[in-house]
Amino acid sequence: MEQTDPDLSSSSQARQKLEGLLNKNMRIRMTDGRTLVGLFLCTDRDCNVILGSAQEFLKSADTFSQGEPRVLGLAMIPGHHVVSIEVEADILEDGQGFGVDN
Repeated sequence: MEQTDPDLSSSSQARQKLEGLLNKNMRIRMTDGRTLVGLFLCTDRDCNVILGSAQEFLKSADTFSQGEPRVLGLAMIPGHHVVSIEVEADILEDGQGFGVDN
C-alpha cells in the first residue's frame, strides 16, 4: 500500500533516518565551546540528545589539538546548547546520515 499523506511520509522518513543513526559515533559542539563525542542513544521533541560513552573536549585556540578528553560516560545535552552535530564519517555505511552525497 502507498501512503497518501505527505506529512506522515516525511515524518516517517525522518524517524527512519534518526533510527539509522542510533549507536553511531557523534560529535556535538555546544554553545560554551565544548565538544562531546559519544554514541547517539536517543533524542526527544525538544532536541535534547543522550550520548553514551561520552567524552568531553574543551575549547582550544588550535582546533587540531584539543588536548586530553574528560570521560563522562552517559551524558544529556540540552537541545538549546547544541550548535552542531556531526556523525563520524568513518562509521557511515551506504550513505546513512545527514548531508552525505553518494
